[in-house]
Amino acid sequence: MNRRVDETHLTPPLLEMRQVTQTYALSRKSLIGARPTLTVLDKVSFDVRPGEAVGLVGESGSGKTTLTRILTGMEKPKQGHVFYNGADIWAGDAERWRNFRRSVQVVMQSPRSSLDPRMRIGLSLLEPLRSLRIEGDHVARVHEVLDQVGMSRQALERYPHEFSGGQLQRIAIARALMPAPKVLIADEPVSALDVSIQAQVLNLLKDLISELGLSLVFIAHDLSVVAYTTSRVSVMSAGKIVEVGKPLDLFTRPQAEATRNLVGAILTVEAGLAGNALA
Repeated sequence: MNRRVDETHLTPPLLEMRQVTQTYALSRKSLIGARPTLTVLDKVSFDVRPGEAVGLVGESGSGKTTLTRILTGMEKPKQGHVFYNGADIWAGDAERWRNFRRSVQVVMQSPRSSLDPRMRIGLSLLEPLRSLRIEGDHVARVHEVLDQVGMSRQALERYPHEFSGGQLQRIAIARALMPAPKVLIADEPVSALDVSIQAQVLNLLKDLISELGLSLVFIAHDLSVVAYTTSRVSVMSAGKIVEVGKPLDLFTRPQAEATRNLVGAILTVEAGLAGNALA
């Protein structure tokens, strides 16, 4: 009998955290004794393979933001390693670092905070190419990316305040796509949007991953949103990965308490919307 093998999981990770621990020094309570520290990540391992869409979900304070900062090179871990394409990003030369910065891009929760309100959209889209010293036809690249996210070229002369939240998130995605990255990290990309707009942005991300062959890391606190977009999900709690599995398995057979709480929250909301919460 022939069994179909999932080739994605046979491919080495494109972006990987291995046994990462991150701590922060706290204020001294007295002049005597060691300075206290806070452990935010505790020996966390996490990876995404080429063309794969993976999710990271957890409650507020679980460590998702710190993991994102380390995964994107914004912070150096106290212990452990971050690898891109098999190479430690903190152990190479300047060229390796530039390649990493071009290859891994982030879409943040609030597009208004990631776009300069004084800068026209056209200049905002050009900024990553200039800061990363990427050569080529920049105007053609801007037009290409606008088409990919479904925005017209009229947007180039306008300012961020002239757009709706959904339109701004499309522009933020376009900005992240400008350097032609291999990995897109979406950090709570729809939590600030109206429910009616969330599905549009989620569908856009799914289409981009499929059409461009990108790897996606989707980070959120809502398991249902992550499940819609990804094929493998890690559940985070108190600075640790407590469970990893396919979305359907996590929904139907959650093992960790943190996963059960996330599933329970979704089911409670759905029951309320159906008018059954007070029955």
